[in-house]
Amino acid sequence: MGAAAEARRAQLAELRRRMAAVPARGAEVAAHVPVSEEPRRESLPVPGALENLLPDGGLAKGSVVVYNGAGSLISGLLAAVTGSGGHAAVVGLPRLGLLAAAEMGARLDRLAVVSDPGPDPLEVASVLLDGLDLVVLGLNGLAVPMSRARILAARARSKNSTLMVTNGSWSGSALHIDTRVSGYSGLGRGCGRLRTVRLDVSVRGRSAQPRSGHLALSPADGRVEWVAAPGPARPAAAPEPLRPARHAAS
Repeated sequence: MGAAAEARRAQLAELRRRMAAVPARGAEVAAHVPVSEEPRRESLPVPGALENLLPDGGLAKGSVVVYNGAGSLISGLLAAVTGSGGHAAVVGLPRLGLLAAAEMGARLDRLAVVSDPGPDPLEVASVLLDGLDLVVLGLNGLAVPMSRARILAARARSKNSTLMVTNGSWSGSALHIDTRVSGYSGLGRGCGRLRTVRLDVSVRGRSAQPRSGHLALSPADGRVEWVAAPGPARPAAAPEPLRPARHAAS
């Protein structure tokens, strides 16, 4: 028990040391904002095809987002944040595809990965929120008590960081994103690789109407990108049954 507690303290100390080495966020941007410009809600970048579905055109900084669905979209979000110069972390998602994230443009040198956060992943996420733009937390089926959810939400808000939680139960989030894989294509003869994955996406927020759309993950210009996709084709209407002809009375 003592050895486990000591290892835990060492892990948290190492995380805090790494957070202290992360450059301050937003300093460069703040220096170029005109004084006369009206303040607007800041948000983290997302894949372009997802922007129109989100209330702020991105993930609002300082907020908590609940995500359920395909891990490929998480990889896309990490790519959008780190590829634009931000820093992110993934906690408790050992099977998340880092190669896929790199193919989407992620900067792996700006991404911290904690595959096994131990018995208290919330504490690890809390430390990471101190210095990163986006923290993705896999709950592994955990139902987070309201009291702890409020503490982490307050920390995300005070640090202007975004917390995305998945694979568990969380109350009180500002935004819910749900995805479902709706199809694949590209398994051609002699190829053996998927070229396209299609997702149905639904978004619910506190202060916005629910929205839904369709995304496709496709190769483009040597990279893999999310693009807007048309919805599934509607089946053709069945022809009306033939009715016997009615003869005019003679």
